[in-house]
Amino acid sequence: MSVFEELHKQIERCQDCALGKYRTRAVPGEGLENAEIMFIGEAPGWNEDQQGLPFVGAAGQFLTSLLASIGLNRNQVYIANVIKCRPPGNRDPLPGEIQVCSKYLDKQIELIKPKMIVTLGRYSMARYFPNETIGKIHGTAKQKDNITYFAMYHPAAALHQANLKSTIEADMLKIPPLLAKLRDASKAVPAQEEKLLAKMEDKKLIDSKPAPAQIEKPAAPAKEQEISEKPVAPQKEEETVTKAEEQKLPENKTIPPRDEKPAIIIEEQALEPKQLNLF
Repeated sequence: MSVFEELHKQIERCQDCALGKYRTRAVPGEGLENAEIMFIGEAPGWNEDQQGLPFVGAAGQFLTSLLASIGLNRNQVYIANVIKCRPPGNRDPLPGEIQVCSKYLDKQIELIKPKMIVTLGRYSMARYFPNETIGKIHGTAKQKDNITYFAMYHPAAALHQANLKSTIEADMLKIPPLLAKLRDASKAVPAQEEKLLAKMEDKKLIDSKPAPAQIEKPAAPAKEQEISEKPVAPQKEEETVTKAEEQKLPENKTIPPRDEKPAIIIEEQALEPKQLNLF
């Protein structure tokens, strides 16, 4: 059993208000479970109470013809009411009854996720257009929480006031252009999301790429002993005598080393003894 079917079973078993005691059958709703458009009326009537289906009486027949005028049928939309059980004598729904049933209607909207909700009559209109009157805002729309709400007279109004039939029909013809805009917008959003995701993926790829390996520069070789550009001063050579000068020197003469003072050779001369004149 799907979540939607389970919800319908809960509604059929519901005894949360006094209406559960007087109903013949609960009327959860009918139609496509993922419909783009959801029509919400006020309360089931006698025919609906007998069949357990919404809008099957005279007002329902007019609604079917309205749908056909915009190329739709009941199987392409979802139809429900603000309350799920018929009030005794077809009286208007009471605030407490509307409050008790709101949890079911909210859950249906959550599951269906419609692009547009069309309110049919005063009570469903008051839920989404508070402090407004149907005579003033019928045929107008507003956007809230990604849903477009469109206000219309209840189809039964045309049965009581024939002059409203053309007004209701004209309001119905405004729905297709609104729905087309919603479809275009829903297509644009995924395209934008795809572009955003693509950018994010590109960024991830860029971020995940390893940084290029930095080429390490070879370590600078130890500084070799710098060679001074200045020529090394030659050591002072010992004073030498050129070969030419050497040739001039006597063969038995040697050149004294530098810094050494030439030995002073004292030639001992034989001292001739002086003869003493004794006489």
